[in-house]
Amino acid sequence: MAIEVFNRNECKFIVDGEIYEKLNKRLQEYMDKDAYSRNDDFYTISNIYYDTKDDYLIRNSLSKPKYKEKLRLRSYGVPSEEDNVYLEIKKKFNGIVNKRRTTIKLKEAYEFLNSKEEPELKSYMNKQVIKEIQYILKLNNLEPKLYLAYDRRAMFGKNDKGLRITFDNNIRTRRHDLRLEAGDYGQQLLEEGKFLMEVKVEKNIPLWLAKLLSEYKIYKTSFSKYGKEYEKTLKSNIKLKGEMNECLNQYSTHCLEQQMQPQFL
Repeated sequence: MAIEVFNRNECKFIVDGEIYEKLNKRLQEYMDKDAYSRNDDFYTISNIYYDTKDDYLIRNSLSKPKYKEKLRLRSYGVPSEEDNVYLEIKKKFNGIVNKRRTTIKLKEAYEFLNSKEEPELKSYMNKQVIKEIQYILKLNNLEPKLYLAYDRRAMFGKNDKGLRITFDNNIRTRRHDLRLEAGDYGQQLLEEGKFLMEVKVEKNIPLWLAKLLSEYKIYKTSFSKYGKEYEKTLKSNIKLKGEMNECLNQYSTHCLEQQMQPQFL
């Protein structure tokens, strides 16, 4: 049975392809590949993020409060409506990440998220998480806002199963066609050749890993996939609005009056 409750610290880093290749080799001294990465392959994770109509959850998250939360629907690859997926609540309080999730069939998830009514409980569902999600849905009146997918490689510590390191690349997003079964496509979020590296630990980063990060001059950064996409969309909308205003100003009464003035040579 998949682990459904996580409590951990998370540190994020942006690395280029060359550093990724070097790290990948060095990390294998201390880490084991997870079940999806056994053949050195990346696997795809797809998400639908839910938010209020005015994007309150992500706006609040970007203001860096002590407590914040997100709700997402997650699958591995592109599912059908009959496939099992995950409904997840991700909370962060004073830097500690708590993730709670339940297995649920995709069509059941859609019905639950749309109706906000608790689904008929099945053996694969986590009753407590279902109730928590129902409370969040009724409190915030959430709706699907963003599709976000990426390709991942993941590792676990050989001697510390609480240590997990992931590399995500080819992060793509879209704000339309917000259904997991609709296909895996979208606009790129990171520069080509860049990887988002995440270190997830229950307590502290082990000394050997701290030395490795120092050796390759890898520095901690603040990076939320949903947050970066929201900021990018916001900037794009502001730029578009500015261009529209500039265009409209060309046809303002003042401009037209000037254009109609007789020209004397």
